[in-house]
Amino acid sequence: MRQHVTGISLLKAALCAGSALVSSAAMAQDAAPAPQDAADTAAPADETATAGDIIVTGFRQSLQAALNVKRESISAVDAVVAEDMAKFPDQNLAESLQRIPGISIQKDGGEGRAITVRGLGAQFTRVRVNGLETIATSSDGASANRDRAFDFNVFASELFSSLVVHKTAEASLDEGSLGAVVDLNTGNPLAGKKGLTAVLNVQGSYNDLSKNVGPRMAGLLSWRNDAGTFGVNLSAAYSHTDTIESGNNSVRWAQAYFNSVDGNPCFYSVPGATGGNPVSSGGSYRPSAACDEASLSFHPRIPRYGVVEHDRKRLGLTGSIQFEPSDKTKFSIDGLYSSFKETRAEQWLEVLARSNERRFDVVDPVYDDKGNMVSATFNNAYVRTESYLRKSETEFWQVGATWDQEIGDRFRFTALGGMSQSNADIPVETTFAYDNRNANGFSYDYSDMKSPVLSYGLDVANPANFQLAEIRDRPSYVKNRFKTAQLRTEWDLTDGFTVKAGAVWRRYDFRTQLFQRDTAACGANGTRDLILGTVTCSSSVYGLPVTSDISQLVNLGNAGQPSGTTSQWLVADIAKAAEYTNLYGRTAVEDLGNNRQVRETTSGGYVQFDVKGEIFGLEYAGNAGMRYAHTNQVSTGYTAGIAKTVERSYDDWLPAMNLAFYPHHDVILRGAIAKVITRPSLGNLNPGGSVDGFNYRITFGNPELKPYRATNFDLSVEWYFAPQALFSVAGFVKKIESFPVAGTYVTTLPQLGFDRSVLGASTPAYINYDPNQEYVVSTQVNGQGATLKGVEVALQLPFTFLPGILSHTGFQGNATFIKSNADYTITGPATSACTRNATTGACGLSGVSAIYNQTLLGVSKKAWNATLYYDDGKFSIRGSVSYRGPFVDATSATGNIFEGYGSYTSVDAAIRYKATEWLELSIDGNNLTDEYRYRFNDVYANRNYENNHFGRTILFGARAKI
Repeated sequence: MRQHVTGISLLKAALCAGSALVSSAAMAQDAAPAPQDAADTAAPADETATAGDIIVTGFRQSLQAALNVKRESISAVDAVVAEDMAKFPDQNLAESLQRIPGISIQKDGGEGRAITVRGLGAQFTRVRVNGLETIATSSDGASANRDRAFDFNVFASELFSSLVVHKTAEASLDEGSLGAVVDLNTGNPLAGKKGLTAVLNVQGSYNDLSKNVGPRMAGLLSWRNDAGTFGVNLSAAYSHTDTIESGNNSVRWAQAYFNSVDGNPCFYSVPGATGGNPVSSGGSYRPSAACDEASLSFHPRIPRYGVVEHDRKRLGLTGSIQFEPSDKTKFSIDGLYSSFKETRAEQWLEVLARSNERRFDVVDPVYDDKGNMVSATFNNAYVRTESYLRKSETEFWQVGATWDQEIGDRFRFTALGGMSQSNADIPVETTFAYDNRNANGFSYDYSDMKSPVLSYGLDVANPANFQLAEIRDRPSYVKNRFKTAQLRTEWDLTDGFTVKAGAVWRRYDFRTQLFQRDTAACGANGTRDLILGTVTCSSSVYGLPVTSDISQLVNLGNAGQPSGTTSQWLVADIAKAAEYTNLYGRTAVEDLGNNRQVRETTSGGYVQFDVKGEIFGLEYAGNAGMRYAHTNQVSTGYTAGIAKTVERSYDDWLPAMNLAFYPHHDVILRGAIAKVITRPSLGNLNPGGSVDGFNYRITFGNPELKPYRATNFDLSVEWYFAPQALFSVAGFVKKIESFPVAGTYVTTLPQLGFDRSVLGASTPAYINYDPNQEYVVSTQVNGQGATLKGVEVALQLPFTFLPGILSHTGFQGNATFIKSNADYTITGPATSACTRNATTGACGLSGVSAIYNQTLLGVSKKAWNATLYYDDGKFSIRGSVSYRGPFVDATSATGNIFEGYGSYTSVDAAIRYKATEWLELSIDGNNLTDEYRYRFNDVYANRNYENNHFGRTILFGARAKI
């Protein structure tokens, strides 16, 4: 009778496999049934292979170890182990995980950041580090993560011995995931060889856009005593990269009224400059064929090209101490520290059409059949150059302790506890804007949506043509903290029947704070007090003088721009401009409307029954159980500076069952069904917001949102038809009962717990205060359910049946196909150029709200990756291709129907040469085709949101081991 590793033993198996691989132990494999217990997953370092064994080393060794973890589990599990991570061109953990079937990644700044498992985004995946649930958030990419999603780019892949992805739920597995639970495991010194082991990996990282070379280093020290009762290991990883991202951006498309079109005035009166600014306003709309067509068409809100520099530094440290005084007792203490720092510098040349179209005179517009103004020339345009700097740091640490104890031959327990904290700080987020607000001759041409032509009607490299009009600095700070205590027990009542029971307590604290030093030179009539003193505002003066002393020239370089595009311009030198304006001497004001905090305490337990045996001569193994989770949430937010705290709690009973049949010693049939939950997004739980006392509208969070609840069904077949080989097919269905969607409802201020004090003193609602006045509240509400269906196909095939050197080649690949649908209520485009206001009778562009059916957000219908390799133990070469199909990731805004990303293909490669027993040379390549990432706006019109690239990254170096 075969034995099956489950629960606690599964993590041990992964750790054993990874640690043994780090110590480069040879592992003998044949076509016999799976290992009899977890210790057999990887052979001891000093074991001698017997005659007839197939000796597997290097990359193929790691593939076999990962298969062992998968094969020995009852539930659906996939793994990546250390040899695979440490010897592949993975810049971080997300890129290591993308080779697992059903997992796609989303990149920021050219690096993997978040993962999607079986179509469900990062917020639906729970991550545990050494068994403890945690969250790591960063400020990488265009936006900071301030939610439950885990940012894998915080960690270097070299720090971990194995990654285990649980795709189906068990009662004994932590709740909180509709997608998967991912275990990140660091060192396991007792699984290594006796004595001292030392590994040093040194590489240089070169990016062909930035032309910079940065260091990447990793080291491991591990020691185990001769008796195998005490072990210690330490690991460290450091990297410094400086890469360039360049391309174009539209910041969405929109409809708007223009001042005139081809000489046809679009307003009956044009009063001229008002408020000290040369902004055309007022008057009433003057319908005409030319003006109507222009106003109903979509145009880019901020068409621009730019350069983004990413300067990143990662430092990671891990430590583990294990003491096993007897074969029944083991104590472990694990620690992990990571620091991820990024300096992000952006320089853009743009036209600020957004909210300024009323002043623009349009000449020679051209329209396509999708309602887009694809090209035009603009006079009186609002030209801006923007210089942006963000300095961010994520600091993560975790300490945990584990006590594994066997009592007698049939009872054992694991006591686990620890704490983790992730601080994502942005002490500097600064923007300086140079403006020319009446430029003539700006033109754009989006006939090729991915590569528009942008040409300006003035010398954008001449400081005399600009004024320093806006200054912004918005430091922010986020803290995530987890405290966990767990007890897991296992009792073998009889052979083939085990009872598992456990209890858990977790406390999660989240807090985010935002501050502002924003200012504008001229925001109103008369004068404006700035850091430099008083500025007299007029129709021609709206900012400070620009000089070459506080400026720098930007060359766009290779951004895929067509000929005719302006590719050199002037921007503020942030350091000099900040000194010139004494920006950082200005007192930062707390932005309470964007500040919030959540304390979430969960407690509960589980009972699970594991069985194995035979029925009608057919081997089987399974588990079934119930998990109970009590969730208590305390959320605090601000409205008009007034704090509001809401407390609520809810309970979930989560049954789960997994069953595996073994019709043949090489074939496994698996099935699973489970109730699962994911708790609401942290931002949506905010009980604060803003109140509009003019239009009687409220934008508000919803601390009473229900969790995402779903029932998951899984069925798979796996065929281990040869050593290191697998063919598998898995089908899955996720029936999601409900999920938050944007919605509105009507209520009064007292019903929300507010009074007159949240209203602006000059608003009609304040002046004529009525507690029974109804307001329209825009928020997140509990929407209808959705269904997600998919199929995963995976093949791992060493070509050992081929002659000669071809026997050292092999293939690893998988593909995922997903079908999903959900209904979304979206305000789409205006269909009339003159919708009359019921009160004033004035024309307006009013979008039409409708229900649209689309895939779930973040879901690609198709994704695949494939690796072809050669590995003879001394020389290896691998090439990998990863593809993710297009997907929508938001419902969009400004009249657009959904937005998302186009398909993306990444080509990577690695070459290894083992010069001696202790020295290995390597060359790795990442994104070898320099693929552009295209983001679209409106799924039906496919408008350009952005199109950029990050260059190729080449890593070269050596790895030494003693």
